[in-house]
Amino acid sequence: MNHTVQTFFSPVNSGQPPNYEMLKEEHEVAMMGAPHNPAPPTSTVIHIRSETSVPDHVVWSLFNTLFMNPCCLGFIAFTYSVKSRDRKMVGDLTGAQAYASTAKCLNIWALILGILMTILLIVVPVLIFQAHR
Repeated sequence: MNHTVQTFFSPVNSGQPPNYEMLKEEHEVAMMGAPHNPAPPTSTVIHIRSETSVPDHVVWSLFNTLFMNPCCLGFIAFTYSVKSRDRKMVGDLTGAQAYASTAKCLNIWALILGILMTILLIVVPVLIFQAHR
């Protein structure tokens, strides 16, 4: 095999792109042709997760902490919500979902107990007031 390299330089101001020298590997591919492989080409697919939304329930927890906080459930739910947000920020979606689930459960219980306590605080005094009449 005789490999010769020819370099062509065009004038700078001619307006045509310069011709570059053919590399040894390019010359061999041009002379021998593309590689022949009997197996069909395979491809690899990589699935990249999009940003999944993990609700952290911080606003709900803050509401339960400020307005209805029976047995400090709202404050505990707020703590778990903040932990969920922290886990989400570092990319630990599994941990964020676990903390968010706990915060959601605590928020539900805080809301139910808060509503029941509010109803009882309204109904019981009314019943007592009517009993004394």
